[in-house]
Amino acid sequence: MFAQDIVIRPIITEKAMQGIAAKKYTFEVAKDANKIEIAKAVEELFNVSVEKVSTVNVRGKLRRQGRNQGYTRAWKKAYVTLKPDSKEIEFFEGMM
Repeated sequence: MFAQDIVIRPIITEKAMQGIAAKKYTFEVAKDANKIEIAKAVEELFNVSVEKVSTVNVRGKLRRQGRNQGYTRAWKKAYVTLKPDSKEIEFFEGMM
């Protein structure tokens, strides 16, 4: 897998933005990617050094519209913590 296939998109929410001060970034990642692959992909894409990766499988939620109902898609979230001596990810700098 390529690094672009593993890291799908950054998560830009209020809760995710609070972690940037502590060098914790949140990404949506491929469901079949493991922590080692996620760490290598983030290091390759953003030229940083990763200390720790935590992952969460997000289940799809039940949604209704009238009498029709279905589930949103399930996806995987990764919390990436950078080493203290690592530079910050430039993409997130202007969002705080």
